[in-house]
Amino acid sequence: MKTRAGWALIRGLWLSWLQYRSFFFLLAFGWMIPPLIYLLVWSTAAGEGTIGGLSRGAFVAYYLVLILVNQVTYSQTNWTVGDLIRYGQMNRVLLRPLPPVYDALASEFAGKVVFLAFDLPVVALLALILRPELEWTWANGLAFLPALVLAWGLRFLWGYWLALLAFWATRADALLALQDALVFLLAGQVAPVALLPGFLQTLAKILPFRYMVAFPVEILTGQLDLAGMQTGFAFQAGWLSVAAGLYLLLWRAGLRRYTAVGG
Repeated sequence: MKTRAGWALIRGLWLSWLQYRSFFFLLAFGWMIPPLIYLLVWSTAAGEGTIGGLSRGAFVAYYLVLILVNQVTYSQTNWTVGDLIRYGQMNRVLLRPLPPVYDALASEFAGKVVFLAFDLPVVALLALILRPELEWTWANGLAFLPALVLAWGLRFLWGYWLALLAFWATRADALLALQDALVFLLAGQVAPVALLPGFLQTLAKILPFRYMVAFPVEILTGQLDLAGMQTGFAFQAGWLSVAAGLYLLLWRAGLRRYTAVGG
């Protein structure tokens, strides 16, 4: 029953998103701009040589893959959870025969379909123009898929538990903005993690943000050996468990605290 209701919710939200697809296409393009800027910066800096073992074509491949991974893993729905709590609109979600997280998940899946309808043709066109150099192997391709799923799950749950702090704080959105800033700095967007200065590189390898975006990109572009992939998957699973635990803890405590009139 929950599965059928979940798919019905996804379909309904997808149809509503399609009514505003022009807006969401512009939003997706806006998210592409920072990686495109750094693609041009690093590929130009590399020129005919290499930087940190990466050639111009390797930088192009890295950032084109990063554009897709970033948009697949980015959770835009976490920004709406705080509003639902603050304005008492969580009432209508709580009355549904589905856990409220289903609402966010349905919006996630519906949004991804709309965004990727724009992203994939644009990235394919850029690939034809810029000619990336991607060292493809079946092993990397197969490892990339679970890494991508875990990256999305980690980014979604990490943002969701931060959004649930709206049960106690009116400006919990500031923490989501801080998370996006840390993802931008430590998850391979400013530069591949291997090129970060020593202290930042250490932080990136320990904190969860690298495993939300950069780790799947590094797998697909062949930057990691088997030991590096195993370590990365271990960090992904560990941080995902932490995020899931914090979500359950804050949801139960916040729901006991939540009161709203109307909505």
